[in-house]
Amino acid sequence: MSRHGAKLKDMRLGARLAATLTALSVALPSLMGLMTALAPEAAFAQSGRKLPLVRDAEAEDLLRSYAQPIFKVAGLGNSQIDIILVNDKSFNAFVPDSHRMFINLGVILEAETPGEIIGVIAHETGHIAGRHLVRLREAAANAQIIAVIGMILGVGAAAAGGAAGSSSAIGGGAAAALSSGNIGQRSLLAYQRGEEAAADRAALKYLNATHQSGQGMLKTFERFAEQQVFSARFVDPYAQSHPMANERYRSLATDVMKSKYYDTPAPAALQHRHDMVRAKILAFSSHPNEVLRRYPRSDKSLPAQYARAIASMKRDGRTAIKDIDALIRQEPSNPYFQELKGQALLEGGNPRAAIEPFRRALALKPGEGQFQIWLGYAMVSSNDKSLLPEAEAILKKGIRSDPNSGIAYSQLAIAHARQGETAEADLATAKGMMMSGDIDAARRYAARAQKNLKRGTPAWLQADDIVSYKPPKLNGR
Repeated sequence: MSRHGAKLKDMRLGARLAATLTALSVALPSLMGLMTALAPEAAFAQSGRKLPLVRDAEAEDLLRSYAQPIFKVAGLGNSQIDIILVNDKSFNAFVPDSHRMFINLGVILEAETPGEIIGVIAHETGHIAGRHLVRLREAAANAQIIAVIGMILGVGAAAAGGAAGSSSAIGGGAAAALSSGNIGQRSLLAYQRGEEAAADRAALKYLNATHQSGQGMLKTFERFAEQQVFSARFVDPYAQSHPMANERYRSLATDVMKSKYYDTPAPAALQHRHDMVRAKILAFSSHPNEVLRRYPRSDKSLPAQYARAIASMKRDGRTAIKDIDALIRQEPSNPYFQELKGQALLEGGNPRAAIEPFRRALALKPGEGQFQIWLGYAMVSSNDKSLLPEAEAILKKGIRSDPNSGIAYSQLAIAHARQGETAEADLATAKGMMMSGDIDAARRYAARAQKNLKRGTPAWLQADDIVSYKPPKLNGR
């Protein structure tokens, strides 16, 4: 081949490589395995599913109590990091970005002590504070570049071998092309393993800085190691995104045990709150028969009574009131017992009676958005028109405190409609549809609201934002 011909061929190859890398930069978010780690909602949306989220004021308050000291020593004390519960009984947690931490219900259900959950939170905080998510995207890009270059060079070798009539060259080129993706993937996984180890180390540093034991972290790794006893025999450790559990245990055990806080237990009050939330989550997520098996009537502890009261409410809200009142007599200042009573009355078909316990819950914990939404819900459901203005005001307060509640918007829409405020009802419905992810329906209701709202007013502008909203593109499309 002439020098000019060789130069043209190199230019074409360079152009193809540049074009491929440009396409890669657009398609990067769709990398398998990375999508779930970085943008779980988008991943679920693409697969036709959504993350099954759970809201509970008591559980969320407990997790914030666990997290705040960790965030502070990690330098994230001024950051707004939401801890979000996922309705999944597997032991798992993840951070998709620097503002959200998702924790499965299984973490609470399996953790016997606060330290086990605090260790999980500390580990995920290590990812946020270490900016691992940003660097993971860069590593993913580099891994794919390795794969693309390997594929192009492999195809180039095959073409050259074909021109020369060499079957061995063709085979070698095909092997290079086929193996290049594996090389890139292993490069990314190796990077992820390194970041997981770094997050483990950061977690231990945070625990020491907050004078807490790392025993909970070791307990978690022991649990994982037991699960991996059989599978580890057949797993390629270089094809894993996380280090093997027994490896993580060995890496940290010595330093955890050397800590002067190793034998420091969680404060008794924190352990009690943990036991209460654990019982509550089990009761709400399990069949009543399972609740009675785990918390038999012979168990007179408050967590056991709590779980059995919830199980009773799930059978019949009206008959559970006696059990809930017994809880309230023991802890009259517990707002969550008042919340449970209100919920039992509301679901038992007596929303007017539910108003008072929800008021008490809110008095005991002022500003709690979920209590405000419950109270507004009960008022709207009472069918008392005289309560609608107050219900509207309380629901709006609840939304300001807790802006992601779809049910708050639906109840607000009903309150507006019953007061003859049709446009406001349509706007509230549109906002609720946005929360549920039904963008098309949200646009329809917003457009209808806009026709009956004064142009340029805050409500009109909110409707206009929904009408003109365009979901972010996924996979570069």
